[in-house]
Amino acid sequence: MTNLKTYKMPQDFLWGGAIAANQAEGAFKVDGKGVSLADIHKYFPDKSNAEISAKQISGVTIAEIKENMTDIKGYYPKRHGIDFYHTYPQDLELLHEMGFRTFRTSIDWTRIFPTGEEEEPNQLGLDYYDKLIDKIVSLDMEPIITILHYETPIHIALKYGGWNNRSVIDMFVKYGKVILNRYKNKVKYWIVINQINLIQAEPFNSTAIPKDAVTNYDEASYQAVHNQFVASAKLKAYAKEINPAMMIGTMVADSTAYPCSCDPNDVILALKHNRMQYYFTDVQFRGEYPKYALNYFNEHGIHIDVTKEDAKLLKKYPMDFLSISYYYSQMVDHSKNNDLPSSITPNPNLKVNPWGWSVDPEGLYNSLSQYWDRYEKPIIVAENGFGMYDKLEDNQIHDQYRIDYLAAHISALEHAIHDGAEILAYCAWAPIDIVSCSSAQMEKRYGFVYVDLNNEGKGSGRRIKKDSFAWYQRVIQSNGQKL
Repeated sequence: MTNLKTYKMPQDFLWGGAIAANQAEGAFKVDGKGVSLADIHKYFPDKSNAEISAKQISGVTIAEIKENMTDIKGYYPKRHGIDFYHTYPQDLELLHEMGFRTFRTSIDWTRIFPTGEEEEPNQLGLDYYDKLIDKIVSLDMEPIITILHYETPIHIALKYGGWNNRSVIDMFVKYGKVILNRYKNKVKYWIVINQINLIQAEPFNSTAIPKDAVTNYDEASYQAVHNQFVASAKLKAYAKEINPAMMIGTMVADSTAYPCSCDPNDVILALKHNRMQYYFTDVQFRGEYPKYALNYFNEHGIHIDVTKEDAKLLKKYPMDFLSISYYYSQMVDHSKNNDLPSSITPNPNLKVNPWGWSVDPEGLYNSLSQYWDRYEKPIIVAENGFGMYDKLEDNQIHDQYRIDYLAAHISALEHAIHDGAEILAYCAWAPIDIVSCSSAQMEKRYGFVYVDLNNEGKGSGRRIKKDSFAWYQRVIQSNGQKL
């Protein structure tokens, strides 16, 4: 793209990319790994993209969990990933060739504490992450580590009913302390919980609550998020004790919405919708529940148990930075939608990809600017990318559609920086193709590097550079000036 206006970027800006352990590593049950939520995510070849998305939103029952854990006929793509557990040295070298200055990944809780209940960590799991983080650092990339990226042990879902049980706080903090202490001098940036606000879109991934384990799922979900707030504050307190230079952050998926018109009813509905997205960060940066959120809970029959000790922790230990994932924007229409966070309407002004995700680079500028104006906290763009079917022809992938998408979004990011937002890093999502989080498809591809595997895990696994590989290499080399 040559028609995009570019702005001067900070010289120390961190260009890079991001993956999640559960979508890339594979190596299911290898070296003592336990079973996580992601490991029971079955691929459904006979369902449409819309049906797959609807299934994700609807949640999972206890019976489905048990069935999937013993199923020997179905295919579970996240158990295989792209075999990053074994191929990470070569894969990271490819990212280094592009010039990456940062790389975000997660540590899989079930590699360290397979069920969450163990008293001592699994040494083989720690050994793997020792090598992985050392390799990232040796390639002059700043590691950004997510402590929990949809990898809660399945044992916690079955025995404790998920994150709404306060017992999970202590199990998670035990795990978090182990890795914070182990990597305190190697990792500066820590995201405690991936997309902490996505209970309306990925409820089981977010909370580990089986939908038939509770009578009021909304209440249980918000209680689960509260417990995650508390766990995050406890880990922030511990991190500052062992190395005050470590930065502990929270992460949200941008789920704010435009009003569909200037009709005051649409404007007010958008305001209310957005407040219930900002509430997650309001609590974690301002240290208390805002009155509008308390009113929402009361109006919807939701009670959250907040102890005095919880309130003190949240106030004393706010997060250091904000991470945002941004893929598309949303819209609300008062004639069609209500005040529930999941109630949105497609925007007719925007084009969509095959999964219905709209393309709206200006929405990234809007989101970054709104969050900066609200908190004035450093921001990391932890995920941004374009999922698409890629066609391999003559050993090449011509993905100009991905280049166009990313160039426009990077331009929007640069605009936000120009207008004052302090943005530390840009992490393109899945710079090497991995299994999709939402659909469990391999063929929903985001990467600059193609991985020769299909939705059933068949293929050579060979890595092939796409056209976007050389493009992103130029973007980094020019510090964002050549889009």
